[in-house]
Amino acid sequence: MSRGERFDRLDALRGAAIVWMAGFHFAFDLNHFRLLDPRQDFYADPFWTLQRTAIVSLFLFCAGLGQAAALDAGQGWPRFWRRWAQVAGCALLVSIGSALMFPRSWISFGVLHGIAAMLILARLAAPLGRWLWPLGALAIALPAVWQHGFFDSRWSNWVGLVTHKPVTEDYVPLLPWLGVVLWGLAAGQWALARRRALLSGPLPRGLAPLALLGRWSLSFYMVHQPVFIAALTALGALGLTGR
Repeated sequence: MSRGERFDRLDALRGAAIVWMAGFHFAFDLNHFRLLDPRQDFYADPFWTLQRTAIVSLFLFCAGLGQAAALDAGQGWPRFWRRWAQVAGCALLVSIGSALMFPRSWISFGVLHGIAAMLILARLAAPLGRWLWPLGALAIALPAVWQHGFFDSRWSNWVGLVTHKPVTEDYVPLLPWLGVVLWGLAAGQWALARRRALLSGPLPRGLAPLALLGRWSLSFYMVHQPVFIAALTALGALGLTGR
């Protein structure tokens, strides 16, 4: 990968994940402000839970693809740590914000916390090459076959081997989700070595906004919920919501 090479297809895929996530979160907010059918259950209804699984999977797969592209470009550890610090800092802000809004179910290890931890592990595991596939499969399968009560506390549930899901607004532990990142990394390494056009090929003009959004995914992630909530709160103050 040359220093000027840009994988617009990867950015567009990440942008598509962002749009899907924003739609999901807006529906969640509408439900929170009682503007949806009160029978909607975002925590148990498969219509919503399966969407969340798919959205998180797409995000993490893109994170793995992005690491493959970064390593292909020769990204060193100093640049990696600068980007990592942005993700980790935003994760901390999410924890603080969620604690203010949902004190009983605040986010201690959500998607950004998970990505921050998984990026380090993925970078260290990158030299494994094709062995990333079975390693990823093991990470995905392990929580389904073994759990232990030790991992049920807030200080240890980030591993993922819990006996029951913690009460939190977002939970993306290392296991099984690390497996998705490793598969994304493995797929990216394979594509860059054998089918580079899958990532570097031209992007239809109509998808250019998605690519732009994908390049600013972290910034969008951090601002979209405050904007949604502020707008709905303002509508509530005007008596236009059910709260």
